[in-house]
Amino acid sequence: MSSLHFICLSPTTIAILSNLFTIKPLTISSLLPATHRQRHLHRDEKIQLHFTEIATRFFQCSCVLQARAAVNKTRLHDLYEQEKQSPWYDNLRRPVTILEPLINSGVRGVTSNPTIFEKAIAGSDAYDDQFRQLILEGKSVEDAYWALVVQDIQDACDLFRALYDESEGGDGYISVEVSPLLANETERTIESANYLHKTVNRPNVLIKIPATAECIPSIKQVIASSISVNVTLIFSLQRYEAVIDAYLDGLEEVKGDLSKISSVASFFVSRVDSFVDKKLEAIGTEEALDLCGKAAVAQAALAFKLYQEKFSGPRWEALEQRGARKQRVLWASTSVKNPSYSDTLYVNPLIGPDTVTTMPDAALNAFIDHGKVARTIDADLKSAQDTYDKIEKLGIHWSDVGSLLELEGVVSFKRSFNNLIKSLTVKADALAQSNQTSSSCLCLQRQIKVRYGALNSAILLELARMVYQPTRISFTH
Repeated sequence: MSSLHFICLSPTTIAILSNLFTIKPLTISSLLPATHRQRHLHRDEKIQLHFTEIATRFFQCSCVLQARAAVNKTRLHDLYEQEKQSPWYDNLRRPVTILEPLINSGVRGVTSNPTIFEKAIAGSDAYDDQFRQLILEGKSVEDAYWALVVQDIQDACDLFRALYDESEGGDGYISVEVSPLLANETERTIESANYLHKTVNRPNVLIKIPATAECIPSIKQVIASSISVNVTLIFSLQRYEAVIDAYLDGLEEVKGDLSKISSVASFFVSRVDSFVDKKLEAIGTEEALDLCGKAAVAQAALAFKLYQEKFSGPRWEALEQRGARKQRVLWASTSVKNPSYSDTLYVNPLIGPDTVTTMPDAALNAFIDHGKVARTIDADLKSAQDTYDKIEKLGIHWSDVGSLLELEGVVSFKRSFNNLIKSLTVKADALAQSNQTSSSCLCLQRQIKVRYGALNSAILLELARMVYQPTRISFTH
């Protein structure tokens, strides 16, 4: 009899191995001999596994894992592992499973907004079946819209749930925005945030609330309700500080553990350059033109400095002891609007620890292809401050820049939302007309059958259509 080699594994070890080796069909159950696969394991019980079998399986798993790591390793992985900046994806559409390769490439979260959903829903037939069913069930167009959105957010949350769990709530978040029509309504924004949080019902959802003056109190109240928030449309240092204070105020109203509350503050970048560059070009001096393409990154660097200052000191330390997480600054609007600028202009210079960068397809692909992974955000704060001050001295007031861009952002999102609702209303009306025509055709078929007796079903249908849809009749000669 040949000798058998055995190894003893405790249930705890088996649980660990179960988490490590999740590649189907090489699961932990496939590592167990057949005699043990259906056996109930008690907490302190040890079982014996055939050494040769388990060693072979482990080797196979190891090879697959190493191969996957070698293939999928990208600059996005380096960005997080080396610099502790989380790369997120600024887009969402169906099928949501298209996010799986991005997760493998190192994407650690997803952001969405009304414009993204307008493009996704209006530009695809992937939503038509669900929309049709919702309308037939008697849903209003706007309720149907939110059902479509919630479904996408839930599916994406489920897709990123493993990453959320693995990072202990550090990443794996999906953002969904309250109605942009509520950007200037404090109480209704709070109600909308609560509704979305409850309806999506996923721990890794972030409710997006705009950083308008009216919504600063909303942010505080929603955080105080232990709901995780993505504050969006931040364009100025002054408004950013108000957002941080609202977050801290909200945390201080929560009783007990704070570790389940997360937040990011979305500081917009490229739109700042688009706005300021026009002003600089209008001034036209050598000094002004030399500042083109520098405003956004300079202000972002100062925002990071403010972020570090606000999340330090006695007030923050008291909250941190209760499990509070920093409200990470998130660099948004990272796509390059000016084709003469580097396609990584709003990613490469903004790399820093405990931050997030969300990128649409072009910026994401550009960074994966030729981005540079290094801490850059606070490499030259003096230069950033000089640039910021020079722009102000030229008569381009940063307070005005922030206010006008905020208004522009709110108007843009409202426009996208309204356009989509109009588009869906047209679809709903067409669907209602189609249903009415189908019902009328069926009724007329019955009447013809009663009057003229049995006729071929195809003839009955065509006769009905001739009455209700005469434009569909064609004649051949």
